[in-house]
Amino acid sequence: MVLHKKTVSLVALFLLLLVISSNYVLYHSSFGLQSLPGNFNGVVVGSILDLSLVAPLLFLAWQRKFSLKYFIVLMATGLIAARFIIPSEYLASFQSVMWLGVGIEGVLILFELSLLFMLVKNVPPILRRIKSSSLPLLFSFSRAVNEKFSKQPFIHVLCSEMLMFYYAFGTWKKQPSTEENTFTLYKRSSFITFQIMIIHAIVIETLGLHWLLHNTSMTLSIVLLILNIYSIVFFIGDIQALRLNPLRVEDDRIYVSFGLAKRIEISFKDIEEIIEDTHTLEQKIPNTTIEFIARDFETVHPDLLLTLKSPVEATLFMGIKKKYQQVAIRVDDPHAFKKIVKERLEKAQPDELI
Repeated sequence: MVLHKKTVSLVALFLLLLVISSNYVLYHSSFGLQSLPGNFNGVVVGSILDLSLVAPLLFLAWQRKFSLKYFIVLMATGLIAARFIIPSEYLASFQSVMWLGVGIEGVLILFELSLLFMLVKNVPPILRRIKSSSLPLLFSFSRAVNEKFSKQPFIHVLCSEMLMFYYAFGTWKKQPSTEENTFTLYKRSSFITFQIMIIHAIVIETLGLHWLLHNTSMTLSIVLLILNIYSIVFFIGDIQALRLNPLRVEDDRIYVSFGLAKRIEISFKDIEEIIEDTHTLEQKIPNTTIEFIARDFETVHPDLLLTLKSPVEATLFMGIKKKYQQVAIRVDDPHAFKKIVKERLEKAQPDELI
């Protein structure tokens, strides 16, 4: 079933790229322009439907996320994209349709700005909530935001970006926790070294591409420059978040995060089984499992696998939520980690066989 869903998602992505690329080639290549009929209105209508209806549906199928609001946003985005893909001389008869997309996007932008104003207004109580909490910042910040904006994806994305900039620029004087119940995830690997290598590669690529493109396409050069700067900031923030947020085992739950990419809160009461069997741990990890493993050039396996009684929600990049049935963890001190997890699990589930 999981494989079937993944196949459908990949097919939808392929068709999405095919729809967008074929429409672009139709209006921006000699072959495409020569194939246009004398009365091109029918072709333009087909392109508008492709970009505002077919492409959004394929995007939703690829993401496996169906929402009416999301679909309306994608339709408006498709209409705006049509203004750039289809030459203006072909759109003379369809200006009202094109402005509809701009109008919808304008209304949505105003709505998001109102949410931003609400976020700014609630920053002081959110900060007070964080300061009064003993949880790791990644978790206390997320919990404080959820209390105020539980069903606002835009706010969650914005707060995720705020965390990235905070860790990238505001944490250089902070030191990682060294408490007995905390465990680092990266010291048994070259993961941070690998991240630094990627940053160096992006810097070199940025300088090279910017120099090559600034005379031929200044717009593309600036767009790539902004994307590369964002990537560098993300990797720096991700490294700092990984260093400063070790896995923490409390009396009733485990707080585990892997940089800015993912985090999950696991109650011991929700754990059904701890798997330590080497053969099982070395098998391919299924899609229903979230990994907290620092990977580099070597093949590594988790120290233990936590099977949950029911799927537990994790927070991924950009505040995306997803539920998982198992949690694979690899720490730098596996013996001490296994010991404390078993002790806390026995206290939480005294009548169950572990």
